Amino acid sequence: MQAPLARLTAGGFSIGIEAPLDNDWTAAGDQARRNAGRRPGEPDLARHAELARLADRLGFRALWVRDVPIYDPAFGDAAQVFELFAYLGYLAGITRDILLGTAAAVLPLREPLLTLKSAATVRHLSGGRLLLGVASGDRPVEYPLFGRDFESRGAAFREQVALLRDGGHARLPDGLAVLPRRAPPPLLVAGLAQQTPAWIGGHMDGCLAYPGTPEDHQRRVAAWRTVAGAKPYASFVHLDLAERADAPIQRHRFGLRGGRDALVAELQALRAAGVDHVGLHFRRNQRPLDETFREIAEYVLPLFHSADANAPALESCDA
Repeated sequence: MQAPLARLTAGGFSIGIEAPLDNDWTAAGDQARRNAGRRPGEPDLARHAELARLADRLGFRALWVRDVPIYDPAFGDAAQVFELFAYLGYLAGITRDILLGTAAAVLPLREPLLTLKSAATVRHLSGGRLLLGVASGDRPVEYPLFGRDFESRGAAFREQVALLRDGGHARLPDGLAVLPRRAPPPLLVAGLAQQTPAWIGGHMDGCLAYPGTPEDHQRRVAAWRTVAGAKPYASFVHLDLAERADAPIQRHRFGLRGGRDALVAELQALRAAGVDHVGLHFRRNQRPLDETFREIAEYVLPLFHSADANAPALESCDA
């Protein structure tokens, strides 16, 4: 039975997908958004369940969802729209093997005991597939709306991490408990969450790093290893997969356009830089996503995912 972090890194390197499962950042996608009357950054969710099931069947290792509580037109990104933990519960019910990750839950905005209960619920219902990415948040406009103080979010983050680790025991009176009782999920941090690198390395189970080039990640991985040792380091690539397999790489903000040969070379370079997992983000992808998923599954995943690493081996939801 593999724990979710062991499953994420089995075989030494793995490839996942980041929601939303839409290509609304393309010219065609933006026009479709306008025609449908959706806000800027609001994806088309018509096929999200179908594509999540397809990613699961094809062997992608993890499906990551973001935490955007309030849509802000100045930011222009609604993420995958749905409430984070409610959506993870739904995804747990329609998928079987793929790990389910948050990238990342903004802890200081959330009621700590309800966050604990939500994470334990998703971990239970998914059979132990939850990877809990966490962050302190970077949008000051949200904090007063939730009655939270932006400047003290670093301290609130530390308090919530401690609560998640001990199941709320230090906060609850004798005889009270948060159910379901589960071991805490792995905690992967996005950014420094207003903490020192040493604190992050000692208290977090993994790193969710900002997108970058292999050279960027080589420097960042070295800094992470200094404070965290061999704990996993994951990041994301915004991908536009060209139809021609040999289409050369063209870099853009947060990622690249190119054929599958260029994608393989990029993933190999990221692996050589010390990255353990990459989530592919498809909002810039000009081709249909189901077609793109199948091409990557046929020609790219076998180069990085071993058969043993893909075998489903997590907890029973009745455990």
